[in-house]
Amino acid sequence: MKRLVIGLGNPGDEYRNTRHNIGFMVADRLAEVLKKRFSAGKGEYSCFECDVQRQHLIVAKPTTYMNLSGRAVAELVDLYNIDESGMMVVCDDLNLPFGQIRIRERGSSGGHKGLESIIYSLENDRFPRLRVGIGCPEDTEARDYVLAEFKENEKAVLNGVINDAAEAVLEWVNRGIVSAMNRFNVKLTH
Repeated sequence: MKRLVIGLGNPGDEYRNTRHNIGFMVADRLAEVLKKRFSAGKGEYSCFECDVQRQHLIVAKPTTYMNLSGRAVAELVDLYNIDESGMMVVCDDLNLPFGQIRIRERGSSGGHKGLESIIYSLENDRFPRLRVGIGCPEDTEARDYVLAEFKENEKAVLNGVINDAAEAVLEWVNRGIVSAMNRFNVKLTH
């Protein structure tokens, strides 16, 4: 069976360490763990492929900006003939406390522009997503906040958060969505 994991973020060095790029950070961690390298795909994305247990895994990062992620995801779904339930999108979430992970089988975009683009391009919301909490202070403009780098106190625990999210993705690949939700949809302390 094939599994597709898409980490969301913005391309370019100026966005590399921003909160909005946590999906890219998780995809990069998966590459490290699985000892793979990203290479240019046949569309607007970079990716790698490997076998994990009995699953063929494709991990991708769109090379479009966040708001156009759906174009790359549609290309990947078509190229690899992936059913929406066989793909997982990894992205940041302003509404979750920093470091908390939430996995869902389907659902709305929750205002996330990358998810909105994917839902629009696929014409449905029936795909799993792993949201990584980045929090957002009430008196802060969301656009500025997501495009800012992590604070020093966040950087101190960010590695653990990214490890947990990568482990959650592999749990989904190996044991399915219910197992991943049961194990990781709890408040984590970092």
